Amino acid sequence: MAHDSHQRAIRAAAARPGRRRFLTVTGAAAALAFTTNLPGAHAAQVSPRALADNPFTLGVASGDPLHDSVVLWTRLAPRPYEPGNGLPEEGTATVDWEIAHDERFQRVAHRGTVTAHAEFNYTVHVDAKGLDPDRVYWYRFKAGSWTSPVGRTRTTPAPGAKVQDVRFGLVSCQAYHDGYFTAFGHLANEDLDAVFHVGDYQYEYAVGAAGGARNYTDRTLPAVFNKETMTLGDYRLRYALYKSDEDLQAAHAAFPWYVTWDDHETENNYAGDIDENGSPSEEFLIRRAAAYRAYWENMPLRMPQRPAGADMRLYRRFHYGKLAQFDILDTRQYRSNQAYGDGWQYPGPESEDPARTLTGATQERWLLDGFKSSTATWNVLPQQVTFSQRKNTTAARSKLSMDSWDGYPASRERILAGVEQAGLENFVVLTGDVHVHYAFDIKKDFDDPGSRTLGVEFVGTSITSGKDGADKPDNWATYLAANPHMKFYNGRRGYVTVSLDEERARADYKTVSAVTTPDAPLTTAASFASEAGNPGLKQV
Repeated sequence: MAHDSHQRAIRAAAARPGRRRFLTVTGAAAALAFTTNLPGAHAAQVSPRALADNPFTLGVASGDPLHDSVVLWTRLAPRPYEPGNGLPEEGTATVDWEIAHDERFQRVAHRGTVTAHAEFNYTVHVDAKGLDPDRVYWYRFKAGSWTSPVGRTRTTPAPGAKVQDVRFGLVSCQAYHDGYFTAFGHLANEDLDAVFHVGDYQYEYAVGAAGGARNYTDRTLPAVFNKETMTLGDYRLRYALYKSDEDLQAAHAAFPWYVTWDDHETENNYAGDIDENGSPSEEFLIRRAAAYRAYWENMPLRMPQRPAGADMRLYRRFHYGKLAQFDILDTRQYRSNQAYGDGWQYPGPESEDPARTLTGATQERWLLDGFKSSTATWNVLPQQVTFSQRKNTTAARSKLSMDSWDGYPASRERILAGVEQAGLENFVVLTGDVHVHYAFDIKKDFDDPGSRTLGVEFVGTSITSGKDGADKPDNWATYLAANPHMKFYNGRRGYVTVSLDEERARADYKTVSAVTTPDAPLTTAASFASEAGNPGLKQV
């Protein structure tokens, strides 16, 4: 289907009365955004000789590890800054893969061959199965005469296994145009089992020839990046720009990642099928379909996560033996529109309407059922936006962020009621979005500092978003005074490492001194722990 007629079909189907989202469109669903654009049975094969240049310019990645399998990812892109990656608009390429017990590949565990399709922008998702639990593996790909960089990954412990500890990274918000991904270079040198990325992997905003705040003097970025991402081609190119960064490649190659999105993978502060500017839903859903497709293509995700039009099931659950259950949320795709026009507003009847939801009813029920069935020591909720209450003044009535859980208090109350009803003693929320480090005690009643502490929240700062930042932003003292359950606040860039064992959860807040210049050193700004069975943060 030609591009123009394809877009017209999408608009027509999305605009049908009562059809707010693509999943509800039947019959024409296959004609909607990109679901018809699937690999054909007789696509021409790209000759190995055609791969004259290195096709592995965007590195390798692994993700969503289970006890017996892990997803391996790469993208063939000999010319990554060109539409189509410098490969034919239609066609396939053969890619060999192998996963081994050692980094020299002398003891190969499994190997195989997979086809990279032009329809998926020559991305590869291998679900490498038949692996041993709780083991480190190394993997690589081959195409033509080229061999990819080597990645390191690991499986999770067997279901029900007694596990001594787990250590993972918490990262988010990496605006390329706001600085260097130095924090990822440091992250790659950590001793971690996995990384949780909780959103804003890429930004839709234009990136100029000098790379924004990177202020390049040794290169000039092509003009294709100097515009906002709107189409599938735009989003694919933007991921190529980000993934060409060596520090990001190193962090992907070092550990398996669990990923979820926030807003900027699509568009700033969108809510369900409503964009920031209030465009017609059928128009925005075209863009959302493009963004979701490009996200799946470029992340180490399994086939069940592949989107259908503008819908993609991203919330999912993982276990780490008996020690931890991870319930990864999607707080963008199903949410009610932000109250009072978004931003910081006084709470009122609109924001406090019990019908409002951040997760959607189906995801909320899935989460609460998962709480009830959990037998893990720790129940961890990797998600996007600040969960704990966050006032911006010390006044009795203060404005709150309508984009965070503060704008959806009934939704938060249902989650916390589920925590109590399930008897969860060790509840941990992992958050990104706000470009600062926070540490919170999660209170049963945030307006009563003496109320029961139901869990803790670790909010990780951005990799670059917000540029260099400061240890104590201008509102530092006000926020700490206004929110007694806030135990820490730092405004530098960086990441968090979190460790769990049978006795405690510990978060180490790492910062870099600058991102507008490369190679800044890493500092541990603070460390906090919460005792198992006795939630509440103490500095260590």
